[in-house]
Amino acid sequence: MAADGGATEIVVIGGGTAGVRLAQRIAASPSAATGATRVTLLGEETHAPYNRVLLADVLAGRYGPEVIGLPRVTGTERRGVRAVRIDRAERVVRCDDGSVVPYGRLVLATGSNPVLPPLRGLWGPDHHGLPEGVHAFRTMDDCLALSAAVRPGTRAVVVGGGLLGVSAARALAERGAQVVLAQQGEYLMERQLDRAGSLLLRRRLESWGVEVHTECRVRGLVLTETDSGAGRVAAVELADGFRLDAELTVLACGVRPRTGLARAAGLDVRRGIVVDDELRTSDPRVHAIGDCAEHRGRLYGLAGAALEQADALARLLTEDTAPEGPATRYTGTRSLTRLTLSPLGGHTPEAPLPLDLAAFGETTPLPGDDVVQLTDATRGAYRKVVVRGDRLVGGVLLGDLTTIGALARTWEDDEPLPPTTPLLHLLTPDGGS
Repeated sequence: MAADGGATEIVVIGGGTAGVRLAQRIAASPSAATGATRVTLLGEETHAPYNRVLLADVLAGRYGPEVIGLPRVTGTERRGVRAVRIDRAERVVRCDDGSVVPYGRLVLATGSNPVLPPLRGLWGPDHHGLPEGVHAFRTMDDCLALSAAVRPGTRAVVVGGGLLGVSAARALAERGAQVVLAQQGEYLMERQLDRAGSLLLRRRLESWGVEVHTECRVRGLVLTETDSGAGRVAAVELADGFRLDAELTVLACGVRPRTGLARAAGLDVRRGIVVDDELRTSDPRVHAIGDCAEHRGRLYGLAGAALEQADALARLLTEDTAPEGPATRYTGTRSLTRLTLSPLGGHTPEAPLPLDLAAFGETTPLPGDDVVQLTDATRGAYRKVVVRGDRLVGGVLLGDLTTIGALARTWEDDEPLPPTTPLLHLLTPDGGS
C-alpha cells in the first residue's frame, strides 16, 4: 500500500536480530532517503531490541542488559505491540492494542519460541504459567527473572545440553549456583560437535563445577505447594526414578519457529514459513526471515543466517525502486557456530583459560571421507576437519582457534583444495591458505 507521495510502506513484525537488521538496512537505503520506502518495526517485547546471543553473558553478570542492545532503528519503531492478525485482502496488520497498520510489503521476523517438553508437573490444571522456580531461557525477561532468582549455592538443574543449555549452565555456575546439566542425548551439543569434541567440552564444564548427566531422560517435576497454588519446583525426576534436587530449573530444550500468524493468514507453513530465493512466502507481498523462515527445506536458527537473510531482503525490497542492476537473491547460508565459555572469576593469571569452540558444516564423516584430527591433552585443545573428495565439508575446533579464519574461508568458498597440499596442513596456523 503506497502512502502519500507513492512511498511503499514496509512493515516488519519482530524486534529481534533479523527484524532490527532489516529495518536498519531499509531505513539507511537510498530509497528511504528519497521517500520511496518507509519502514515500521513492530516489537512484542517492551525492552529495546537486544542481541539474544549474549543473554548468557547478562545472566553470568558479565554484561548489563544495556550493553547487549542493538542500534536503534531510524524509522517508526513500536515496542510492546503484538500483531494478532494479518488481513491479506486489506493489506493491514491488526495489533493487540487495537491499532491497524497498513503495509505494501510485510515481513515476518517472528523468531521462535522455546520448546517446553511434556513433563509431568510442568503445567497446572489451569495451564497458566510455569511453576515457581521453573524458567525458559529465551528472552530478556527470562534472563532477568533467572538472574533475580539465582544465589550462591542455589541448586539449579538445566534440562537440555545443546548450545543454549551449555551456555545457561556455565552462566549459572559463574553466579555460584550448584548446577546439574541433564542431556537426553549421548553427548553435549550434538548438532555442532562430534563425540571427541563433546567429551572435551564436558570435561571442561565438570572442571568448573558443572555436574553433567548424558543419556538421561527427564520425566517430570516434583513440586511443593505454595500460597499461590501454582506450586514450586523441589526436584527434577528422571525416567529411572532418580531425583535431582532443584530450587531452579531451566528448560533449554530447543526452539520452535513461531508460525501462528502466518498459518492463520493462510500462508504455506511446514516446519517454518516457507520462502523462496526472494524470501517471499506463498503471498508475494509477504516475506519471512530469521528463525521462523524455512528456505529450501531448511531451518537455520542461527544469528548468522538471520543477518544474511535480512541483508538480502533489504536489497531486494529497496532495489524494487532502483532499475539499475538485478535484485540479489538468497541462496542459503553456510553457518558457523562459535562459543566462548569463560572461567570462573574471569580472565586472571590464576584462572584457567576460557574454552573457545567453533564448529561448521558436517562434523560426522561419511564412508570414504578423509578425516584429519589433532589432540593436545595438555592444553585441552582439539582440532578436526572432514574432507570429501577435494572439498572441505566440516570441522570442529576447541581450545585453539588459530586456524578457524582460514578454514572458514576455505569451507565457505567451497573451492577445490590444492591437490599438492597435505591434508594435515589444513590444521596448521595458516590453514592451508
